[in-house]
Amino acid sequence: MNRILYLIIGLFLMQHVVGQTDTSNLVPQIILPTIVLSESDFEGGSASTDISGLLQSSRDIFVSTAGFNFGSLRYRMRGYDSENTMVLFNGVPMNDLETGRASWSSWGGLNDAVRNTEISNGITTSDWGFGGVGGVTNILARAGSYRKATNISYAASNRSYNNRLMFLYATGMQENGWAFTLSGSRRWSQEGFVPGTFYDAWAYYLSAEKKINNQHSFGIIAFAAPTQRGYSGISVQEAYDLSGSNYYNANWGFQNGEVRNARVSNYHQPMIQLSHYWTPAEQTKIQTTVYHWFGRGGATALDWNEANDPRPDYYRNLPSFWLQRGDMDNYNFYLDQWQNNEEARQMQWDHFYFANSKNLATVNNANGIQGNKVTGNKSKYIVEDRRMDKNQLGFNINAQHQLNTKTRLTGGALLTSAKTRHHKRLVDLLGGEFWLDIDKYSDQEPFQITNAAQNDLRNPNKIVKEGDIFGYDYYANTNNARLWGQAEMKISRFELFASAEVSYTEFWRTGNMQNGRFPDNSFGDSEKNTFVNYGIKAGATYAIDGRNYIVANAGYLTRAPYFRDTYISPRTRDFVVDGLKSETVMAGDISYILRAPNLKARVTLYQAQMLDNLWVRSYYHEDLRNFVNYIMSDLDQMSQGIEFGAEANLSPTLSVSAILGHGRNVISNRPNVTIAEDNNAALLAENRVVYLKNYYVGGSPQTIASAGFRYNSPKYWFAGVNGNYYDNAYLEANPDNHTAEAMRLYAEGDVRIEKLLKQRKIDPGFTLDFFGGKSWLIKGKTILLNVSVNNILNRKDLVIWGFEQLRTDLNDPGRFPEKYSYMYGTTYFINLGFRL
Repeated sequence: MNRILYLIIGLFLMQHVVGQTDTSNLVPQIILPTIVLSESDFEGGSASTDISGLLQSSRDIFVSTAGFNFGSLRYRMRGYDSENTMVLFNGVPMNDLETGRASWSSWGGLNDAVRNTEISNGITTSDWGFGGVGGVTNILARAGSYRKATNISYAASNRSYNNRLMFLYATGMQENGWAFTLSGSRRWSQEGFVPGTFYDAWAYYLSAEKKINNQHSFGIIAFAAPTQRGYSGISVQEAYDLSGSNYYNANWGFQNGEVRNARVSNYHQPMIQLSHYWTPAEQTKIQTTVYHWFGRGGATALDWNEANDPRPDYYRNLPSFWLQRGDMDNYNFYLDQWQNNEEARQMQWDHFYFANSKNLATVNNANGIQGNKVTGNKSKYIVEDRRMDKNQLGFNINAQHQLNTKTRLTGGALLTSAKTRHHKRLVDLLGGEFWLDIDKYSDQEPFQITNAAQNDLRNPNKIVKEGDIFGYDYYANTNNARLWGQAEMKISRFELFASAEVSYTEFWRTGNMQNGRFPDNSFGDSEKNTFVNYGIKAGATYAIDGRNYIVANAGYLTRAPYFRDTYISPRTRDFVVDGLKSETVMAGDISYILRAPNLKARVTLYQAQMLDNLWVRSYYHEDLRNFVNYIMSDLDQMSQGIEFGAEANLSPTLSVSAILGHGRNVISNRPNVTIAEDNNAALLAENRVVYLKNYYVGGSPQTIASAGFRYNSPKYWFAGVNGNYYDNAYLEANPDNHTAEAMRLYAEGDVRIEKLLKQRKIDPGFTLDFFGGKSWLIKGKTILLNVSVNNILNRKDLVIWGFEQLRTDLNDPGRFPEKYSYMYGTTYFINLGFRL
């Protein structure tokens, strides 16, 4: 046993030595950085060596603790983004085809209905899909799989929402062959933990199944979670300090004495599934599903034209801007306003209405009609809705066959066609009478609107009223087909598996507007981008005895780039990133697993490489006075580390658990960057080398640790405490600061060099959490009370995430400082449930 542990620890140390190789000899002879980095449970009491489902059937203590205790810290297990994990709902993939990511909010509030899941962590087997290196999660939602139940609950919280009502009613499979499950919820708050935020969400779920005979059943599932919520913002430290709160939110302000948030998310995207469940033989199961996923999505935002930036934390509205200019009068004015006038440091809704009501203007040739004049108060400020309306159709087939006592085969096919409409709608003119649909960043001659300024040449000088589409309007079209298969085999003490997948992806843009800057590349269908990809993975589990196991897995796959990362500026044109190619993912892990009667533990070493990724961001460029798109291509990342988790029963009533995750997730090459303006075909930069090799991937802690205990009373109550620690979290770096073009502005020894190149490390943090519960059985009915309190120490100074702004002043690197997001203080969640 000890030899196995020593071997694993030795391999871990070796991989870190290899990972620290200095590459400074490759750096050109100019001042450029290359950072060198420093350092249901399986019962194991039986002597049986049957290891089927070892990882899948048990809730892994590391995975569950890391996800629950560190989710608010944006912790990414093994450094993987969410597109590396496949999420399915009753066998239907929920990962968005544009981004690769699954949004769990699509079924938010349906906790009781989605409790039954099959989870495969990492590179391992799954009955439902090939998946990614992060694993596969399938929510089992077939009506016949629910037990007969009636559940009602109410929860109170001070987090995103204050109240939640939830119910579930399930008949189970009845004698007449019918099964029904109905669930719904309501979540709401006038204001969440962050000032200016609100929450207004519903959820509904219906599942019905008709069993025809022992071979055939038909089912229908429909669900959605319509949600509106006010967003919180992320700001610079100066704004937090001046407002006296690390939860300052620039998105809201007072309108007639009432709080109004400019950034309101609004989603309602139902999914309907029709399934046929076929059991042609006792050893074979086949599920076929067709589905439709559709509905509105998006969020509102403030827009303005012929007016100053109205955001209260815009850098020109901060005292530091005037101090740097030596203007003490304005410095003292803004300092006083920020510190002593809450209305002044928030959105000025009343000012927007006043400005719009005093802006009389005449538009000639309005709506493209010669001689048509429209006169009225043209809005300088509006609220717009940036929509992403989904329309997706799909077909899935999944087959599972037990070939014999030692061999099992699984496979399937997935066909998906998605068409998402991206556009803007005008929500509120804020007291004005119309908005003129032209590009506010275009160069204009006085009193003349050129064709280049038109957002839509097919409707020039468009007069926009509330509810109208304007600005941009296009479809993101994606078709995807997948065929996968998997074989599992038991040979003596070994359990082996191999899996493979082949896929075809095509996507293209369909423009509904003819942009004046790109008249030949904005309207209609673009060229199609097509990719054929594949993946293979395999693994082996060796049972040393009935309690000790060694598991090794490896995978190699290619993945088509996503629509969202492919187009330089899909709002205005159909240009794609030059040299577009598939991403490559290589990953492997080796684990030791212990399953004793009173002790369960796992230690895992892992390594993964992600090659040829795309990294796309957009921002406003101060000097160009234009919106800029920043695209890094050929970006490679390497992630390696160790995971440890253990839980032990010290007595029939007392258990303890501990986890440790330590990784090294870095950029492993020097990617190339392309910089393009939103409304200009000429590139600002192309194939510019970014010297980010060995810089940390920001946005997530790379070291986490947690330890806790739980007491389970024979009198049907429990209580526990967890202590959580995180470290080695870094800000997301601004790539443009790490180029030869940026460094050429400085002489050797300039103090600004280190300020630009040094990656800011977020301070480590520690939190303490409590959880407990009690149940009562009264006349055959159960009452459940659960309580959780997070961050008991009320630490409000813990940064959980941040980034360097992409807008930069190389002469004064402090002009656009980093932005930070802080952990909530003490929060609670109290749930009272009834099982009738």
